[in-house]
Amino acid sequence: MVELGGIIILGILAQWVAWKFKIPAILPLILIGLLVGPIAAEFLSSDGTKWIEPIWTGDKGLFPGESLFYFVSLAISIILFEGGLTLRMGEIKNVGPVITKLISIGSLVTFFGAAVSAFFIFNLSWEISFLFAGLIIVTGPTVITPILRNIPLKKDVSAVLKWEGILIDPIGALVAVLVFEFISVDGGGEFTKTAFVEFGKIVLFGSTFGYTFAHALNFIINRQWVPHYLLNVFALASVLAVFILSDVFAHESGLLAVVIMGMVLGNSKSPYLKELLYFKESLSVLLISILFILLAANINMEDLYLIYRWETLALFSIIVFVIRPVGVFLSTYGSSLKLNEKLFISWVGPRGIVAAGIASLFGLKLAKDGVAYAEYITPLVFVIVLGTVLLNATTARLFAKMVGVFLNDSRGILIIGASKVSRLLGHYLETNGRHVVLIDSNPSNIAKAKELGLEAITTNIYSDNLGDNIELNDIGYIMALTGSAEINKYAISKFSRQFGENGAFRLLTIDELKDDGNNPKEGLFSHSDDYNTLTNVTRKYPSIQEIELKDQAHYESLIEITNTNKDIIPLFIKDGKGELQIICSDNKKMAIESPDWYLVYLGKPFDVENTETVQ
Repeated sequence: MVELGGIIILGILAQWVAWKFKIPAILPLILIGLLVGPIAAEFLSSDGTKWIEPIWTGDKGLFPGESLFYFVSLAISIILFEGGLTLRMGEIKNVGPVITKLISIGSLVTFFGAAVSAFFIFNLSWEISFLFAGLIIVTGPTVITPILRNIPLKKDVSAVLKWEGILIDPIGALVAVLVFEFISVDGGGEFTKTAFVEFGKIVLFGSTFGYTFAHALNFIINRQWVPHYLLNVFALASVLAVFILSDVFAHESGLLAVVIMGMVLGNSKSPYLKELLYFKESLSVLLISILFILLAANINMEDLYLIYRWETLALFSIIVFVIRPVGVFLSTYGSSLKLNEKLFISWVGPRGIVAAGIASLFGLKLAKDGVAYAEYITPLVFVIVLGTVLLNATTARLFAKMVGVFLNDSRGILIIGASKVSRLLGHYLETNGRHVVLIDSNPSNIAKAKELGLEAITTNIYSDNLGDNIELNDIGYIMALTGSAEINKYAISKFSRQFGENGAFRLLTIDELKDDGNNPKEGLFSHSDDYNTLTNVTRKYPSIQEIELKDQAHYESLIEITNTNKDIIPLFIKDGKGELQIICSDNKKMAIESPDWYLVYLGKPFDVENTETVQ
């Protein structure tokens, strides 16, 4: 009981440390696992035993027999399903070919390059060398996201790294499974035939079961055949059932099945998708916390001594500084990515959850079966995982600045609320070269925004998950445009530091509008218009107009008209280069520097000659 409770407590503590210091959680989790496992047994325990013993030894331990392997398999299946749920096909429309090549050509380069390196540097057998190479193909969203979330990057670069991390997980798992089958099958005439038959069965049953049961689950949920209070646990049971059922028909096909199941559900239009995602994210955090302390604690000090040699550093350096860049540059050849963007993608390749989990699973199984050199698999993979995570977590931001992919001027705009007003403004901003993201908890508003080609996210403003979205890395402005003053104020106070470094604005309340001379500095557009005014004008005149400004006096005269005419609301100033400046409530203080600047406004057209509204 103490050991089990201790794992949960230490796991959540490690997650908090990761959040506090903005590092991937796998780093403190594995370090804690090594501390309470092999390090405690070697240096801290008086009787030479581990503080936490994952496998039952007869008088101590948590999991008897092979039950630890079963727990690891089920936990990884849930983690991969949650990763599949986050995939959106629209995110890769600009970089789809690059991602396809990264998970195909890049995987092949890593597979063969790492295998040859392990064979010649460590003198391992070819079978174990290729198994090691298959395991380190994967990167993973759980390690990529924490590293990138605080680095302002172009959307395409972030999307490439995110999608590579999620999609390559099952590919690495499949490659490792194929090699594992080769090792497990006896030599002779059926060696190759049996392995490829197993691989074909994995792909066939994994994809078929994943696709079919995703649609079945979606159908059941949308028909409300399951009560709401059972929705999340029913989905969890379905994922586990698909994983087990697929595995029964084709051993090790469950991982592929749950990833495809997650991808299909994630791209469906189910109104319950967000709720499922929140539940799976919370469950994944708990499982990851328990899993990696267990896996690290299960390593013995003798295993670590095996790799305490200069060859480990040489292998690590070749994988990170040679094989990864070669794979990236071959995969991105002929793409729209620039040299500095390719260099950054080459630098960021941390290995994560699946690599460590499956390495432990297969390494222990093969060692138990007496396969030569199998004892090297788990510690070598853990070194690659820890080394790449530590390297990227500490240097990615600095390297982004060195190669020039760090966005010093974050020009993207986050609009809180996706009502018709927000959609109208977002469409205008998007057509004028600004990256715009709308967020709303109303799925109908989000759907309408996406129909206009806008990037929109269904989320609750009170959720912490918004800050983890790496597609928002280039956001530097916030415009809170909801009908709730409380939500607008909360959005500004919570996200202004992360997303509003260049400007955070919100609509003023009726009481604030009454005090003309003392409007809050974050007030938006004017000191006479609130959400109701914007909505009414949008309903009557759903178009955005531009009028050329002659000089400062001309601008101020137009503002006087907008302050008294409720059918006109000033929005932006467009300068001679086409750049837009958001107008704040103290709108008269905007400086007009050139005669070819424009006032952008919502509402009734102006008579350009008379500078009066058309009647």
